[in-house]
Amino acid sequence: MNLDAIHASLLDHRQKGIPGGTAPFRLDTIAAKGWNILREEMNFPVAVLKDSVLTHNSAWMRDFLARSRAVIAPHGKTTMAPQLFQRQLDDGAWAITLATPQQIQVARDFGVSRIVLANQLISRGAIDWVLGELQRDPGFDFYCLVDSLEGVAALAEAARVANIGRPLQVFLEGGSPGGRTGVRDIETGLAIARAVKAASPFLALRGVEGFEGLFGGTRAEVEAQVRSFLDLLVTLAQRCETEDLFAPGDVILTAGGSAFYDMVLARFAHAGLHRPVMVLIRSGCYLSHDSARYRRSFADIVERTPDAAQGGGLRSAIEVWAQVQSRPEPGKVLLTMGARDTQSDTMPLPETWFRTGMAAPQPVPQGHVCTGMNDQHTHMTVPPDSPLGVGDLVSFGVSHPCLTFDKWPHLYIVDDAYTVISAIRTFF
Repeated sequence: MNLDAIHASLLDHRQKGIPGGTAPFRLDTIAAKGWNILREEMNFPVAVLKDSVLTHNSAWMRDFLARSRAVIAPHGKTTMAPQLFQRQLDDGAWAITLATPQQIQVARDFGVSRIVLANQLISRGAIDWVLGELQRDPGFDFYCLVDSLEGVAALAEAARVANIGRPLQVFLEGGSPGGRTGVRDIETGLAIARAVKAASPFLALRGVEGFEGLFGGTRAEVEAQVRSFLDLLVTLAQRCETEDLFAPGDVILTAGGSAFYDMVLARFAHAGLHRPVMVLIRSGCYLSHDSARYRRSFADIVERTPDAAQGGGLRSAIEVWAQVQSRPEPGKVLLTMGARDTQSDTMPLPETWFRTGMAAPQPVPQGHVCTGMNDQHTHMTVPPDSPLGVGDLVSFGVSHPCLTFDKWPHLYIVDDAYTVISAIRTFF
């Protein structure tokens, strides 16, 4: 990847978090500022990523996949941060997964050479652009999904007209009743796979794909639905192999968001195919993790797969720091953070607090609960004897980190003392 354009991009006090009066400076020189969150040298709120935790989570996933004999194409939509894509690729990621044409364009601008579009490629303009990229760059390796005869026909015709000299690679997508995209039954899936085979040499069926993270109910009910769904994907792959519908190369079986990748690995490892199989998961949230949704999911993973506890498991690297700006009632605190700064579908979690003179941030005592958010305010109910006062700093953990990354054009990487050592740029 080539990140020079990001490194050379300019920051100044018009960006969230940057102190007033800061003249434009290159992003890759931010460490020279020496800014520290706890010394209140940046504006609040400010979103940070802890470098030591990113490093830990990277190592954990690398080791977990090595033991599982699988590979990862982390979903880039989580962060839309090419600098983090580079970190994941350096750790051995097989590809970057993306969801929209715009996201593909961002990744290609910075040199990502292998992309899984975990979606259908539908618009003629996007299809033609991808085919153009494949023709322009022989090293570009691209995969997208098909779940309809109409979609196959559109891709096949565009590929025939473009005649780029190699096939457009696709995965057959499996889905579930009432869910998102993807075929609901074996026969429909086989009809689509046969159509892909008939479109050779312009299309190539490389594997079977699905996303198992959409089911609802109790934990037992959800896990049962996930197992049934994975069985559907495996059966699709088995039937496609029986009819010799896959193109040459390893058969790629891919699923595995950030909540059930252990179940995906266990099922796909015993798919029973005769051809070589590559198992590919697509967790996007492992690198930053979070303090709620995926923390709970990871506890379930460890319970199902005790091996996942090795290496200390995943930890949350992302925090949003805000300041107490008002305590108008004994049991109420208002903070300088709102729905423009983090997720508002669920409330952020107060984790630590800090006041000048303290040696280090301390855990927020029990009984401090966020109860509402406005654009720029967070309402927090607190015990009457809460130690928080106007001007104190509070760090918040987030749930579903995608919904915080997309609020911040830049997030700041900090060391364990909360000194800013670098910054990342996002492209939402």
